[in-house]
Amino acid sequence: MEKAKVYFTREITPENVVKMYEALGKKLPGKVAVKVHSGEKGNQNYLHPEFMKPMVEHVNGTIVECNTAYEGERNLTEKHQKLMEAHGWSAYFDVDIMDAEGDDKVLEIPNGKVIKKNYVGKNIDNYDSMLVLSHFKGHPMGGYGGALKQLSIGVASSAGKSWIHSAGVTKDQTELWDHVAKQDQFLEAMADSASSVTKFFGDNIAYINVMCNMSVDCDCCSVAEDPCIKDIGILASTDPVAIDQACIDLVKKSEDKGKAHFLERVESRHGTHTIDMAEELGIGTKDYELIEI
Repeated sequence: MEKAKVYFTREITPENVVKMYEALGKKLPGKVAVKVHSGEKGNQNYLHPEFMKPMVEHVNGTIVECNTAYEGERNLTEKHQKLMEAHGWSAYFDVDIMDAEGDDKVLEIPNGKVIKKNYVGKNIDNYDSMLVLSHFKGHPMGGYGGALKQLSIGVASSAGKSWIHSAGVTKDQTELWDHVAKQDQFLEAMADSASSVTKFFGDNIAYINVMCNMSVDCDCCSVAEDPCIKDIGILASTDPVAIDQACIDLVKKSEDKGKAHFLERVESRHGTHTIDMAEELGIGTKDYELIEI
């Protein structure tokens, strides 16, 4: 497999998000789903809709999310919709909670290492393409959150999130915490589920990772640590494995002393195992060329 191209700029602005997308030379066709992390109530680090606005408008996209599998303000559709309004997403964009009602869509994963099915919000069928617009940061369970997490946990329905976290034992969120998978199994289930979403959209998918406000905690945490490392930049690619690997490498190359704390979170959760498994599944490569713009 030839090297993947990952475009990079150090200057973080809404306009440069669009610039990085345009560097890909790719036009996402038809109706575009824009997968973001909308931020749990109380979280101070998520990327706000004002920052995303030029990019979402550039592709005439619809903001898509799915309900969570844990207690909070996003686990039930009514609460989630109210939070989307409170955080300003609904004021700027069309917003679609893809698993708001009805049965989930099942994506088959015949070559899955841990799970053979992925349960996603059924409204995914309404979209021709997807822009995965990720805030790169740490994560309490996955080690880090980037493109692959958005593809997997992010696109999974509430039941699908339980399925991934339990490595295929239960879809019931009330039973989830009795069946939490061993760490590597969970990470492998994430890679499996991510692969099914890339297969669903084929070539009609692109990835942007924004490396700012980088806490060791995810935007799903209502009480999150403040960022521990200086902002690094914006990356864009058509390869989800390459873009996440490039972000990890940029953190490692950083001269910021806060990187030790960030990398401890990643490494203590074996977070890069997700990247390794996604490459093994054939959805991308860790061999990339970083093209600074």
